Amino acid sequence: MKKTAILLMILTIFSKIFGFARDIILSYFYGASNISDAYLISTTIPIAIFSFVGVGISTGYIPMYSKVENKKGTKEANKFTNNLVNTLLIICTALVVFGLVFTAPLVKLFASGFEGETLNLAINFTRISIAGIYFSTLIFVYNGFLQIKGNYVIPALIGFPMNIVTILSIVVSAKTNVVVLAIGSIIAGIAQLAFIVPFVYKEGYKYKFILNIKDKYIKSMAYTAIPVIIGASVNQINTLVDRTLASNLAVGGISALNYANKLNGFVQGIFVMSLTTVMYPVISKMAAEKNIEGLKKSVSEAIGSINLLVIPATVGSMVFAGPVVNLLFGRGAFDAGAVTMTSSALFYYSIGMIGFGLRDVLARAFYSLQDTKTPAINAAIAMVMNIVLNIILSKFLGIGGLALATSISAIVCTGLLFANLRKKIGSFGMKNIIISFIKILCASLVMGIIARLSYNILFRIIGANLSLIVSIGIGAIMYFIIIYFMKIEEVDTMINAVKKKLKRSVNNA
Repeated sequence: MKKTAILLMILTIFSKIFGFARDIILSYFYGASNISDAYLISTTIPIAIFSFVGVGISTGYIPMYSKVENKKGTKEANKFTNNLVNTLLIICTALVVFGLVFTAPLVKLFASGFEGETLNLAINFTRISIAGIYFSTLIFVYNGFLQIKGNYVIPALIGFPMNIVTILSIVVSAKTNVVVLAIGSIIAGIAQLAFIVPFVYKEGYKYKFILNIKDKYIKSMAYTAIPVIIGASVNQINTLVDRTLASNLAVGGISALNYANKLNGFVQGIFVMSLTTVMYPVISKMAAEKNIEGLKKSVSEAIGSINLLVIPATVGSMVFAGPVVNLLFGRGAFDAGAVTMTSSALFYYSIGMIGFGLRDVLARAFYSLQDTKTPAINAAIAMVMNIVLNIILSKFLGIGGLALATSISAIVCTGLLFANLRKKIGSFGMKNIIISFIKILCASLVMGIIARLSYNILFRIIGANLSLIVSIGIGAIMYFIIIYFMKIEEVDTMINAVKKKLKRSVNNA
């Protein structure tokens, strides 16, 4: 499991870097402007509508396919997949029609501050981009299919064709017509699907038109997915409130939130998603086999690993929020005001980074135990808190207040999930987790102080960007030196594993 997770992390790093290149190019040509705001809203709306379907697929498809395959064989499991695909395409058609009929009200719902040219742009972009729901649906199903077959590499690479097409569309749109931005989002979806289909077919799947919405496995999957879908709707309501308030706070507010969230999501994508993607099938199997002790151990190890990687990233993001945003986006149309807004949002998003990460791990633990209600209830509580805090904090901190509200609600949701999971499965090493957390936090704070002092000294000698890169390197080295001597279980396990591998290599040589 760990080897697969490390491979996914490496692939995700490259994919995320490519994704950053896309965001940097968008910020270069359009900055934090009405065009970038309109474009981002037009891509957010299809995602928001589709997430109800997509999250249900992610949670329900993998265990249901495995169940059908175990009971009736691979042929029936593939038949179930085709039935699911066709059922989802019908649902998508209904969603697309709904989106086309109510485009203007949807845009106003997601960005109530849009007026005039910005509103018209967002409506036109959305009418084009909403068709991307079809491709997203198929990609979700086929990604799950490949993961069931043990192929995690292709799903991890799927971001590359999307980013290539998106980058090209941004550059072309800047030189021709901004509508190319929306058309590019559709072509990007087609490119992803074209990339993944050959590998799906290679694993023995073939598309056939099979449609039986009364199929018991479809019904069972839908029943399991309903609470998850409710939880997803809660997350989308949070996004809706954030972006609506941002559109009223400042021109470019939505773009600033988006860029900061992408930076925050970089860490989540590399460390958290890589671990949970590999962990979920493993703990689902343990839960099915009633191996609760094994499940507890896997969850505890995942929490420890995330703490080890995400906490220093949190401190680093807070300490270097301004310099990082300036390094990545501070050029072209991305002016000083945009840098300030985005830096503020990144600083406050970073506070909740560990909350976002651990929330995903704990939610997967509940899903593996066939409990989808508890995460949904906790997400609803967090949503109410987020909306209230959004309204209050945005008055004092502007765009940063929206990010801080999201962070606080994520941390509270994570705390509730910890308490509920302990009630459900008993103790899973909370004492060791807390001790390890405190040690890692102390090491990270020392790292942050040393890195910032290094930056302040080097800034006058070698300039902002180079001193930032060197200071981050110094901080990372200091962090690993400190945790090496702190007797942290996860670190000791990693070091022992490396020593064994080196010893084996020497013996083989």
